[in-house]
Amino acid sequence: MRISAALLLAALFAGISLSTAAAAGDDSRAIAVAELERTIDPAVVGLLDAQPALAARAALALGRTKQPAARAILRPRLDARDATLRAFVAYAEGLLTDSSALSQEARLARDDASSAVRYAALDAIDRIVGADNILGTPALAATVLHAARFDSDAVVRGHAALASVVFRARPGATNVAARLAAAYAAERDATVRWHEMWALYRGYAFVAPRATLVRGLRDRSDLVRIEAVRAWGKRGGPGALQLLQPLLHDPSWRVQEQTRESLFQIAKKPFTEHRVTLPVGLHLPPADPQNTEPALPRPAVTPGLAAPGPDDLLPAPPLVAHVAAELNGAMPGTHPRVRVRTTKGDLVVRLFPEWAPYTVANFLRLASRGYYDNNRWFRIVPDFVVQSGDPNDNGEGDAGFTIPAEENPVEQRAGIISMGLNYKDNHPLRDSAGSQFYLTISPQPHLDRDFTVYGELEQGMGTIARLIESDRIVSVDRLPDR
Repeated sequence: MRISAALLLAALFAGISLSTAAAAGDDSRAIAVAELERTIDPAVVGLLDAQPALAARAALALGRTKQPAARAILRPRLDARDATLRAFVAYAEGLLTDSSALSQEARLARDDASSAVRYAALDAIDRIVGADNILGTPALAATVLHAARFDSDAVVRGHAALASVVFRARPGATNVAARLAAAYAAERDATVRWHEMWALYRGYAFVAPRATLVRGLRDRSDLVRIEAVRAWGKRGGPGALQLLQPLLHDPSWRVQEQTRESLFQIAKKPFTEHRVTLPVGLHLPPADPQNTEPALPRPAVTPGLAAPGPDDLLPAPPLVAHVAAELNGAMPGTHPRVRVRTTKGDLVVRLFPEWAPYTVANFLRLASRGYYDNNRWFRIVPDFVVQSGDPNDNGEGDAGFTIPAEENPVEQRAGIISMGLNYKDNHPLRDSAGSQFYLTISPQPHLDRDFTVYGELEQGMGTIARLIESDRIVSVDRLPDR
């Protein structure tokens, strides 16, 4: 039985026996294999009764199979005593779009003592209702909207606001918009407010109270102003041009860019699909200082490119969710980091191997081989994403293999790094990621359902603000973990 060096060190520092460490390594490997092969492995099912971090990881792996047979295995554990396990089972049932679990998910979203469980249950409601147009009942909408207004945890309130968008095409949409507007008016947390304004833009721009959308244009948070500008671009109508034109001079470069795009939309002109020059008068943020941390040496590698396997995955912090915020970002612990040096400055990205082990391993393997060096930023869409990772520089190339999707509950807020996917009939294809990646310029929660989040920007939004499509990646180097 082979024990990895990382596992050996972890065992020694923790003071546990090598046999125990080896067993834990075997369990983690079984999960990794099952996740790669999308199989319902009896060994993984058995781990649902293990200690919380392993049980949570097993539940997530079963959810990612997307196999209906996993539903009945997980559903009884929605009532597990351990909050971490309840949270991950609730999230996994959402991945499985298990409509028979919907009443339990609603109860958890409303009544569970753990904010992590409430967050996961709201995410599941969003996925299940979004997959089945007949399930969006007024009572269910009321549960989600109550959480958006009154939950004690700001992270839950924000996530509930995002989930409310699934009710946009159902009877009572005007009432949903009114309740979201009331939640926005009462909310003091800026992060929650952009979630609420995003939901109004995405689902209810035509029926939202006009005064709320006007107020959003004056919000002190530029992220809220962005969403209000988007709403007016979609809504149009009398007075929209006069409301938006002053925001062409907004202090925030992102608001300026979105205002230009919304004015195009009102004029029925196409959006800007490629940022090849910076608009005149753009209020750029301060340039990011050059990152001077010494990069780790690139390891010696064998020639050729291949997808990572279970033995290539990195050690990761355990999945133990005590509060909702831990489902919406990095788990406590150290994480791998990279510096993406560009022709306009540096980006520093913290990676999340606990949420996306294959994706992180793949990204670091490609970076260590110099795969990303000199890649062009072939797609930069104002106030949306900057995208690279194609050696052909045109968005049509890849590394010659694909890796599994690793759906997770981390929201696609500003500064998130995710994998690009191939499309068919205007729909993203699961498990089609390879080497292309993107970073979000502003929040894009509509991408949450399909795209794998695997890290977040630590430094570099000033660099992103300056990138145009003639810019390139100079190198991607690994930095010390933090």
